[in-house]
Amino acid sequence: MSQIFDEKGKVVPITLIEAGPCEVLQIKTKEKDGYEAVQIGFGKITKRSRIKKSSAKKPFSWIREFKNNIKDYKSGQKILVSIFREGDKVSISGTTKGKGFQGGVKRWGFSGRGASHGVKHEARTLGSVGSSFPERVVKGRKMPGRTGFERITIKNLKVTKVEEANNILAIRGALPGRKKGLLEIKCIE
Repeated sequence: MSQIFDEKGKVVPITLIEAGPCEVLQIKTKEKDGYEAVQIGFGKITKRSRIKKSSAKKPFSWIREFKNNIKDYKSGQKILVSIFREGDKVSISGTTKGKGFQGGVKRWGFSGRGASHGVKHEARTLGSVGSSFPERVVKGRKMPGRTGFERITIKNLKVTKVEEANNILAIRGALPGRKKGLLEIKCIE
């Protein structure tokens, strides 16, 4: 993340994204493949030692398929950052940071126990989870478990700047995931 100043001198939080170039690798058709999709590759691998024999035809770090607007693309076509304009509204999907196994206090924001006399080694425990009827733990109860590493979508984000020379998009606000993670950017019309 970074920040820029708008016309009024206010600070605008932005996230910088390397958005391309992507290459259309294959157009999947209903007759040949059983479904319609566009296969896109991103992150060209330049070192020949990292390319496995099975992926020699498509040396990309990420290959994804999208099932909409297949008639707009041709195999071998480059998708550049120039398709976006300043002020466009976009929705961005990504995978959130994985935090591993977490307790109820961190995972759900529970308050934990008080720090008064008689409370020992229970400051961040869950507390009672059952009830008198039914005499069991109800499904869906908020309990400790694995946190993060989920796919989420943030909608109505604004493109504040497009730098075509370096394929960089500046998006207003924060985005899901870690640095160097893969994001899916869709224009909202």
